[in-house]
Amino acid sequence: MSSSLSRRSTLQAAGALAVVGLAGSVAGAAQAAAASAEELGPTEDIVVTHPTLPQVPLNNSFTVKVRPLGGSWKRLDVYLAKLALIDPTTGSNKAQNSSVAMFDFSGTVEVEVTYNPGGIEKFRVRPDSYGIKPEVLGSTARFTLDRPRNLVVQADDKIFDCLHLLANPIEQDPPAEGDKKVMYFGPGLHTHPDRTLKVPDGTTVYLAAGAVLTSQVVFENVENSRLVGRGVLYNSPVGALFVRKCENVTIDGVTILNPRYENVRVAECRNLTIKNLRAFSHQGWGDGIQLYCSENVTIDGCFLRTSDDCVALYTHRWDFYGDTRNITVRNCGLWADVAHPINIGIHGNPDPDAAEMLENLNFENIDILDHREPQVTYQGAIAFMVGDHNLVRDVRFDDIRVEDFRWGRLIHMHIMNNPKWNAAPGRGIESVYIKDLTYNGKNADLSVLLGLSEERGIKDVTFENLRVNGRVIADSTGKPRWYLASDGVPMLANDYVKNLRFLTTEEAAAL
Repeated sequence: MSSSLSRRSTLQAAGALAVVGLAGSVAGAAQAAAASAEELGPTEDIVVTHPTLPQVPLNNSFTVKVRPLGGSWKRLDVYLAKLALIDPTTGSNKAQNSSVAMFDFSGTVEVEVTYNPGGIEKFRVRPDSYGIKPEVLGSTARFTLDRPRNLVVQADDKIFDCLHLLANPIEQDPPAEGDKKVMYFGPGLHTHPDRTLKVPDGTTVYLAAGAVLTSQVVFENVENSRLVGRGVLYNSPVGALFVRKCENVTIDGVTILNPRYENVRVAECRNLTIKNLRAFSHQGWGDGIQLYCSENVTIDGCFLRTSDDCVALYTHRWDFYGDTRNITVRNCGLWADVAHPINIGIHGNPDPDAAEMLENLNFENIDILDHREPQVTYQGAIAFMVGDHNLVRDVRFDDIRVEDFRWGRLIHMHIMNNPKWNAAPGRGIESVYIKDLTYNGKNADLSVLLGLSEERGIKDVTFENLRVNGRVIADSTGKPRWYLASDGVPMLANDYVKNLRFLTTEEAAAL
């Protein structure tokens, strides 16, 4: 037997141990798998499947199989995810059934997805930017992956009865059970009487593949702590994760299903990293990641399909106080079944003597898959809803791809005083640079840039290489000279918007 096959057999044996729930053996097997993957390098084709999640309902809409290139097929468990559909007439929210499956791999993997009800004509694998064109054989699609991806596989463009496929990298150096600084949750169901897990200083919470934790995880007044693994936070009684007044906290690899309210709330933190988080919600106020009064935060490689804003950046609310700055959101897929994929600035301190700001906000390499918001004043795939004396400045978007969404606007920048949420208007929006933003679709309503007054306006907003359905929107080209460039979006900018520019890439390089 070749060394390559021997190593692969070791990994398959590790998966078998996990299935029978031997947590200690699973830990050792996972460490062996990680070590083998590192030794073999990125070209070795390895698939690691996860033990079945206890008490998480399965969904039979899809059959999903994976295999190393040319290897043996392994069937994945496919779980029920609940998603939101708001009725714009009544406001009712009827939960919709969807599907989630997950696995780990390195090298190249083949994927086979069958839509079990049958009778379909096509498959679509999203985000579209990945360029994955499956081979379709009746009700089955096949495609390959050569890197970890968070995908949505749609049969006949079904919005809810679709498959969310979470293809992870193989874990490297997972924590060991028995370590005094590790709260280890092996495969199985884990509950607490009060449904709350409070994490101490310098502690790693590890959710192994196959672990289901039904508690809210709370990091408060701690440093150098982590939540990592391939397990699931399920059916949390309130938000799934709450991180407050912390420093150097890392969240990496876990999946959130069916929380009550938001998935992640962060407040008054510094030096926080959220990586490869996947979150799905259907109940009201089911935001993905809410960030209040925090600095030096990186959100990287996440997939968020949520029943409120996917990523929301704020300052003051409740008893949280302080500015928000130095935030990076990158390499993410965002799908807002309600509200906004990106929302900035609505909550702040209405006391003018304690006014706060959001600054140095960076969004890079992001796919926005959907946006659905019936409320006209609350739309925007990219939304700046700036209230409560907030000032938003020094914001950059780079390589943002927006697919056609169901209902809303591409851009909404608004200095506002919304009586539902605000006690005062925002101070302004300044210095926003949006480079390589693309939108392909037909459903976008009129984009808006709305300042409130000369003192509370919007200034210095630049679009570089904005493309709408393949057309570059620029002040200098591609339009009648008496038209505004913004007409090509289309976009309305009122009289309190100053120095709005639309540049080609060449024009920007010449500045």
